[in-house]
Amino acid sequence: MGVAEQFETFCKNLRMDTEVVANISYRYKRITKQINKDFWGSESETANSLLVGSYGRGTDIYVSDIDVLLKLPYSKYEQYNKYQGNGQSALLQEVKDSIEKTYKSYKRADGQVVKVDFSDGVSFEIVPGFINKDGISYTYPDTNNGGSWKTTNPRAEIDEFNSKNNEWNKNLKRLCRMARSWKHYWDVPIGGLLIDTLAYNFLKSWNYRNESYLYYDWMSRDFFEFLKNQSSDQNYWRAPGSGDFVYRKGKFEYKALQCYNISLEAIQKQKDGYESTAKKKWREIYGTRFPI
Repeated sequence: MGVAEQFETFCKNLRMDTEVVANISYRYKRITKQINKDFWGSESETANSLLVGSYGRGTDIYVSDIDVLLKLPYSKYEQYNKYQGNGQSALLQEVKDSIEKTYKSYKRADGQVVKVDFSDGVSFEIVPGFINKDGISYTYPDTNNGGSWKTTNPRAEIDEFNSKNNEWNKNLKRLCRMARSWKHYWDVPIGGLLIDTLAYNFLKSWNYRNESYLYYDWMSRDFFEFLKNQSSDQNYWRAPGSGDFVYRKGKFEYKALQCYNISLEAIQKQKDGYESTAKKKWREIYGTRFPI
C-alpha cells in the first residue's frame, strides 16, 4: 500500500458511518420540528434551522459534536432583551424546555448553547438565533458574565469552505479532518473553527493544494511546519468567509513541532523502503484510524 492508498484509506476511516449519519439526520429533524411547532406554529422538519460548526462545514470526523442554529422569531429577541438580568439565560431555558418535549436525554443550557447528550455518544449543541437585517448573519445569546448578544455568520463560512474545497481538489476538508484526528489523538488545545481557519490559510499558499492523496505526506509535513511557526503571542485569527474572530484555546505550536519532526521521519522511512515503519510514524501522529 503506497502513500496515496494509505492516506485515502485514512481519510475514509475518519468519516462517520452511515448509521450514525442517519441517526443525526433523524434527531436534527425532530428537534427542528419541535422548535418550529413551539415558536413558529409550524410542523416543518427543516425550516428555520441550519447545521453549522464542523458538521455544517463538512470538516467533521467521527468524534464531532453536532452544532445546530435555530432561527427564532424576532419578537423573542425583543422579549428577552428587555430583561433586567440575563434574558439570554431565560431564552436558553425556554429553548431547552421545548426540546425536552421531544427528547428526555440529558440536557443543559450552557453559555451559548443548549446541549443534548445521547446515549450513543453523539451530542447536539443547539444555538437559538435571530436573523439580522442583512438577511445572512445572526444574533445569538451568550449567558456568560451577566448575559450579552453576539453575532455570527455561519452561512458565509460554509459557502467559502465549499467553494475553496471544490477549487482545491477536495483537499481543504480532508486536511481539516486529518488535523482533527491529530487534535483528538494528541489532546491539542485547539478549537474546530481554528483548525479549519489555519488549514484554509495554509492551503491558500501551498504549491500543491490541487494535487491528490499522493502528496498528503508532504501536506501533513508542511501543515505541521505552518502550525509550529504560528506566533504563540497571537490570540485570534479571522474565520474564512465571515471574518468572525476565532480565538486560541491554548498553545498548540509545540505539539505541532513534535509532529512535524515525526512526519520528517515517516517520509524518510517511506523513501528508504521501510513502509511499515513509516505507517507506524503516521499512526504516532494521527492515531489508530491511520491504516497499518
